[in-house]
Amino acid sequence: MQSHKIKFTNPEKSTFFPTLRHRVDQHFSVNKLCKSGGSGIIYKAMFMLSLYLVPYALILSNQFNLLAMAGFAVVMGLGVAGVGMSVMHDAIHGSLSTANRLNKIFGASIYLLGGNAYNWEVQHNRLHHTYTNIHEVDEDITGKFLLRLSFQEKQKFIHRFQHIYAFFLYSLMTLSFLWKDFKEIGIFNRMAKSGMTKPFPRKELIRLVATKLAYIAFICIIPLCITSLSFGEWLVGFLIMHGTAGMILSTIFQMAHVVEGADQPEPDSSGCIENAWAVHQLQTTSNFAGKNRILSWFIGGLDYQIEHHLFPSISHIHYHALSPIVKATALEFGLIYNAKPNFRNALGSHVRMLKNMGTR
Repeated sequence: MQSHKIKFTNPEKSTFFPTLRHRVDQHFSVNKLCKSGGSGIIYKAMFMLSLYLVPYALILSNQFNLLAMAGFAVVMGLGVAGVGMSVMHDAIHGSLSTANRLNKIFGASIYLLGGNAYNWEVQHNRLHHTYTNIHEVDEDITGKFLLRLSFQEKQKFIHRFQHIYAFFLYSLMTLSFLWKDFKEIGIFNRMAKSGMTKPFPRKELIRLVATKLAYIAFICIIPLCITSLSFGEWLVGFLIMHGTAGMILSTIFQMAHVVEGADQPEPDSSGCIENAWAVHQLQTTSNFAGKNRILSWFIGGLDYQIEHHLFPSISHIHYHALSPIVKATALEFGLIYNAKPNFRNALGSHVRMLKNMGTR
């Protein structure tokens, strides 16, 4: 665990980000665009929530056979992933709407997925987005069960096989919300000693417990009470739903940072990263945007992770248009714009990284 608060310096006095920010602001000004998602993203949010809730309602109707219910569980998993990437993600970043109330309402959709808004905001918005790919601070690459996603993580014999079993573990991502959010209480409290976070608030602990109990009632108790499903049949559907969602979400997020060309810098003994924050984001993040606009729509523009990390308060619906601006500015400043040609190329790069980290 980091004993110092990590600081970014700008030894070369890079003006990359001020220049880029000016050009991005100019893009919105000239085209008279709002940086939030607008009404279109509200309709998208409703669609994604329906993808999750309509199959749930059909299961509760108890009018379908087990095969159909298993199919509904798959669709619910797609809905969980869609809500997570296209609704909750933007909303907790505050980019879904200009209305803070709407951001809070749609951000609360994370409770329907078994997660927690406060934990996500601290772990994802503050830590991951600030200290991207820094071991012991960015939880996305640190302390994963049976996985070595950081070169600073201790290597174990089993890691040489992680490229084979990693995707099974990825499928457990949303399921892990049920216990991981409680584990993060201790992590946040330890990090608070170095000023990286604040101690976990008591009111958030109460909310955490209450929302977990509500989720268990929603996803477990109600279906078992209303339908004729046995516990074993329910459990299979529950695992199908979470397995589908976890596989999609984990894979998409891993292809942004655990791929070839994405750096994993180490702070010095005083906790200093000798790099401007924006350049750090560029060097630790990768795109995989290709020609598949349907995929890009479904995953909330997260194939444009570079644009998202540089401008997390801008809605994902704008990333495609911002990409040429970011790329041109990066190249102008002599910086690498790490973009894989498509999903398949990025997936292959991630698997190669898993193999590499497992053997050295």
